[in-house]
Parts: sequence; C-alpha cells; structure tokens
Amino acid sequence: MKKPVVIIGIGEIGGVFARGLLRSGYPLVPVNRSDDIQQIAAQYPDPEAVLLTVAETDLYQSLVTLPSLWRDRLCMVQNELLPRDWQEHDIQSPTVMSVWFEKKPGMDTKPVVASPVFGPHADLLCEALQSLDIPVVKLESEQTLLFELVRKNLYILTTNIAGLVTGGNVAELWQNHRTLAIEVAEDVLQLQAWLTGEKLDNKALIAAMLLAFEGDPEHGCTGRSASARLHRALQLADEANLELHTLRRIQAEQ
Repeated sequence: MKKPVVIIGIGEIGGVFARGLLRSGYPLVPVNRSDDIQQIAAQYPDPEAVLLTVAETDLYQSLVTLPSLWRDRLCMVQNELLPRDWQEHDIQSPTVMSVWFEKKPGMDTKPVVASPVFGPHADLLCEALQSLDIPVVKLESEQTLLFELVRKNLYILTTNIAGLVTGGNVAELWQNHRTLAIEVAEDVLQLQAWLTGEKLDNKALIAAMLLAFEGDPEHGCTGRSASARLHRALQLADEANLELHTLRRIQAEQ
C-alpha cells in the first residue's frame, strides 16, 4: 500500500485534491482546524506528502504550527503566494502549485488554464489532478515557478481591485475598461517586484494574465475578498514606500 498523504484543511480545493489522491491510490489523513496536529504527526511521522490547502488568511498560522516531521514534504496551493511566505519560516524547497481551477459549493470543478506545479512532489499533484481530468503542467525551474506565482497574483489583484470600480467580468474589464486594468496591473507589478526582489517581465506577465482572461471570460472580477486584498496591498505598499497612485485612488473612492 502507498504511504498516506496528509491534507491540512478540507475545504472545496482540498476536497478536489482528496478525490484525486484517492483515485490515485493514496490513503488520506485529514487535519481539521480543531485537531491536535502534533498528535497526528506523531501517529503519521512519515507520510508521502503533506498538502496544505487552507485559505491564504490562515497560511501564516498554519506554517507556524506545522510539525517539524512534515516540513520536508510540504505542498502548498494558496493564492497570493510568493517565496517569501515559506522562506520566512525556513521551509526549504516545498512543492508549490498555482491553482487555476475554480471549485465552489454545488458546482463542478472549472479549469481556467493548466495549473503549474514545481517541487519534489510535483508528480504526485500532477497524478492527482490528471486522474480528475484537470489540466496541470509540471514546471522545470524555480524561476518559472516565480513567474507563475506572480502571474496568478497579478490576475487576482488586478481583477479584484479594478472590479471594485467596474464590476462585471474579466472580458468586460479588458474590453471596456482597458486603461484602468493596465494602470491597476502596473501598480500590482510594482508591488510584486518589491515582494520578490526581482526585475519582472511586465509585458510577458500581462500577456499571461490575458490568456487566463480568455480561459474564462465570464469570470467575475470581484468577490468577497476584493476590498481586503486592496487593503492588504496598500499596507505592503506603505511598508515598501511605493506610491501606487491608482490603487490609492480606488481606495479613496470606496
């Protein structure tokens, strides 16, 4: 029998991975918010992998409490994820996926584009999603992973923040409010460059974002987290001494 896979956080996305892993023949060890994670780690000290599927707002605390026995087999699938998030906790070489499929209660899984993954357990996550016919691509380097993580952040923050002004879907945003979308994207990329400490290829990233627009043109721009994401982005901008004029104007108008 294959070694078990631990899943921390069994929400909608975690449930998708759970189904794929079960189809691939892996026993599962679920960890819920109220469970004693250290006790579970003592019972399962040598899992195949540990998949962290909590929301981004719960990521920091989840990494603080992650048992040391599991640190070398961590897989992360959060939104708004960058290397600094795991490096801050001295976690080396996790497996990281940028999830590009949507799963909400009562609806089937809806892929937008292929979900890229990189790291020691990339094959495991590829196998799980492929068993469900969800498109996935294995990346070849940390640099391509960084590009993909920034691409996803650019997509989420641009659509959410611009959507606070425009509403509607991503196709309407690009067709009817392109200047605003570009201005927001440029602010977001300034912030991403500071967060990563890298010189980013803005043109390529915006082009990659537009491919995701084409993958699901009716995807709504805003959600429950849009205002919170704008607030978080501007808190980081203050820390970085970045002006980000468009983002600050949008906040002032809310």
